[in-house]
Amino acid sequence: MEDSQPLLRSEERRQNCHYRWSTHTLESKVVEDFRRRLKYFFMNPCEKYRARGRKPWKLMLQIVKIAIITIQLVSFGLSNEMMVTFKDENLMTFRHLFLKGYKDHRLGSYALYTKADVYDHIDYIINRYIDLQNLTVGNLAYERADGEYTPLSVCQEFYRNSSIDPGNGTFDIDPHIDKDCISIYPVQLFGNRSLATHFNFSLDFKRLLSVNIYLTLKTINLQTVRHHELPDCYDFHIMIMFDNHAHSGKIKVDVKNDVRIYECRDWNVEGASGKNDYLLLWFDSVVILACFTSLVLCTRSVINGIQLQFEFNIFFHAYYNKIVTWSDRMEFVNGWYILIIVSDTLTIAGSGLKIGIQTKFLTNYDVCSILLGTATMLVWVGVIRYLGFFRKYNILILTLRAALPNVIRFCCCAAMIYLGYCFCGWIVLGPYHDKFRTLDRVTECLFSLINGDDMYATFLNMRDKSYMVWLFSRIYLYSFISLFIYMVLSLFIALITDTYETIKHHQQDKVPVSQLQAFIAECRDQPESGRYQTDEEPASCCLCPCCCFG
Repeated sequence: MEDSQPLLRSEERRQNCHYRWSTHTLESKVVEDFRRRLKYFFMNPCEKYRARGRKPWKLMLQIVKIAIITIQLVSFGLSNEMMVTFKDENLMTFRHLFLKGYKDHRLGSYALYTKADVYDHIDYIINRYIDLQNLTVGNLAYERADGEYTPLSVCQEFYRNSSIDPGNGTFDIDPHIDKDCISIYPVQLFGNRSLATHFNFSLDFKRLLSVNIYLTLKTINLQTVRHHELPDCYDFHIMIMFDNHAHSGKIKVDVKNDVRIYECRDWNVEGASGKNDYLLLWFDSVVILACFTSLVLCTRSVINGIQLQFEFNIFFHAYYNKIVTWSDRMEFVNGWYILIIVSDTLTIAGSGLKIGIQTKFLTNYDVCSILLGTATMLVWVGVIRYLGFFRKYNILILTLRAALPNVIRFCCCAAMIYLGYCFCGWIVLGPYHDKFRTLDRVTECLFSLINGDDMYATFLNMRDKSYMVWLFSRIYLYSFISLFIYMVLSLFIALITDTYETIKHHQQDKVPVSQLQAFIAECRDQPESGRYQTDEEPASCCLCPCCCFG
């Protein structure tokens, strides 16, 4: 009996030792499997192909998508360019047709200074409108509504009542604005009589605010036929404005043009068919299908990354009793996939609008061009991701990603100084300098000065002002240029350079820069080792030690 007790204790010790060894072995295997799984998740498509033999369908889809989206953008860009050029050239035509003595003046420089000139120019516009068919070399026509021509409208806006005597410095004014309009049809003829004589039309310049002339003309953009596209019909709603709001003795004249594009009702192009239109619609449908497939695949990858991030957080807390930092957790959210998702969404929306434009249901050229242009820009920016698979090209991506938080904080601080200069320049120099006239012009001018553009011209335009304003402008400009060019920009460049040197040092020494990378770096299995073939499905018990070890 006494001899059996030592044997029992010896057997118990042997079993406990075996249990501890088995527990340690199982724990080590679970950690290695999870580490291998993380390493596979962060592999590029080529490495994943060598690891498990999975063909990189997503990568091939992105390459095909880059090609078809670029072709689609070029096709739409040519059509959009013709449309914009046609609109701009027609606007210039209207200025030459209806503004007397117009000689391609700069925008806003066409002005009148006498009463006789105002009446003469209004008469000139009406006579040119009535005799338009005999004057223009373009395909312009009057608009018809219910079988009748739509009229030209001459509207004046003025204060309801006013009594102004600048000589005595007295005035009595009712600030309410009244509007009076007359309509003139294309069939009317004036002969030698003026507008004022024919309609008893007179202007009280002391209380006059503006005279606006409204007219509508129609035309067809025939140049698209040469590019195998059906021509569009255009309605030009033109407004010629005589602006006297300032009552400074200068009446500014400008022509504004609002365009409506629609499908022509009855058309026939000899030798042409709708085959090209169907091909374009089919191609746009292929683009939408490719982008939708890419959108689904990238969304699934983002969701898988977020799920794996939660698993890694639980795993690290369970095995190492450590909290995973937010920077490590954000490693699982692939920013390139987010970029592709945004690009695909914009492309799908833009392609839908493009189909609407081609079928003449929509005319939102500007919105469509913004959507397609932004989407194509993001697609080509995403090409950097594939260059990042090579270590020598990856330095740009790593530097931008590492420097971005510091750059944002630095720009927020610099923006406070920049806005201070903007407001100061707008208030003080705005009345004296055209580049500081409005707040948006100030921001553009100061940004140009930071980049060294047009410095001397900015200084030169302030020479003829009062001495106090001139002195202030010198202090203002010298201090801004010195502060932003010699200090802010230098610090900005130094910030990025320091980040670049840090990343370069880590790449040369192959030092992990985060807790997650250090954990994954302990896995020495190469993609060709075959060790990743068994990791198709994650084991749920690896997230909880009590599940694995009793």
